[in-house]
Amino acid sequence: MSFRQVIDQMGEYGMKPWIAALLFLLVGPAMAQQRQHGHSPYAGMEQREIKGLSEQQIADLRAGRGMGLALAAELNGYPGPLHVLEFADQLNLTAEQRQRVQRLYDAMKEEAVAAGEKLIASERELDQGFAAHSMTVAHLTTLLTQIGERQGAVRAAHLKYHLATTEVLSPEQIQRYAELRGYH
Repeated sequence: MSFRQVIDQMGEYGMKPWIAALLFLLVGPAMAQQRQHGHSPYAGMEQREIKGLSEQQIADLRAGRGMGLALAAELNGYPGPLHVLEFADQLNLTAEQRQRVQRLYDAMKEEAVAAGEKLIASERELDQGFAAHSMTVAHLTTLLTQIGERQGAVRAAHLKYHLATTEVLSPEQIQRYAELRGYH
């Protein structure tokens, strides 16, 4: 768009031509420079070990952290074992409840870490296939199916332990948990 076209267009919106010209002269060079030297929101990500996963995501998967994958359970009244243990005193857990929830947490973490490592391996293979320019549609389809299954396994590892934890608690403890978490 030419300088004259910009001025004319701004004039159509009721802007005085001299104001439009001044704005164009002030802002125009900055906009042109941004277009020439602009950055993608992905700039810097090309340095990642695995392009599709951030370092934080990899760390979370390796540590078995929930990463919000169990929100459907958590926000609908199914407490997670880690947070139940954190609030054990406020929930008045019995010794037996503490032991059961601890066992659930340990099993959840073990399962989530194993599933997370498999997901990381699949994402690494996907990344390496593209990096080597050797990816085919057939291999891509296989990998994406595998990644989807492994993402589901990570999520299931968290969600099913929310179900199991709920079975250990009384309705009153579940209500108190929601209050402690700020849900009510």
